[in-house]
Amino acid sequence: MATKIRDIMTGSPTSVSPELDLVTVARAMRDEDIGAVLVAEGDDLKGVITDRDLVVRGLAAGGDPTQAKVGGIASSVTATVGPDDTLDKAAQIMRERSVRRLPVLEDGRPVGIVSIGDLAIEKDSGSALADISAARSNG
Repeated sequence: MATKIRDIMTGSPTSVSPELDLVTVARAMRDEDIGAVLVAEGDDLKGVITDRDLVVRGLAAGGDPTQAKVGGIASSVTATVGPDDTLDKAAQIMRERSVRRLPVLEDGRPVGIVSIGDLAIEKDSGSALADISAARSNG
């Protein structure tokens, strides 16, 4: 059983510039079959944007999604973990902060992302969330 974040995280997370428009980011998420990307300028993490953010904060707000910038709707990063942190620490942070994904930083730069689904697969493989997360990652 894995005990460290590095064992279950998605490495080399997709990062986008805060200057990209919503449509471009949505297409990247679709093409890569992912639900979240990091918003960064170089190695400087500025935020996280999810598919839900694109809809709720972007499209629902009106305006032209080809002109609206993703940096304006990204969620602030309220917590991160390191690759050598424990799964229990990540679960505790997710619970305390009510977040589903945590960026993984090493020496201040993003190296991965860990989701509540990743934790469920590893810690409670018989749970419904683990089943859903495993099925989604396989197809």
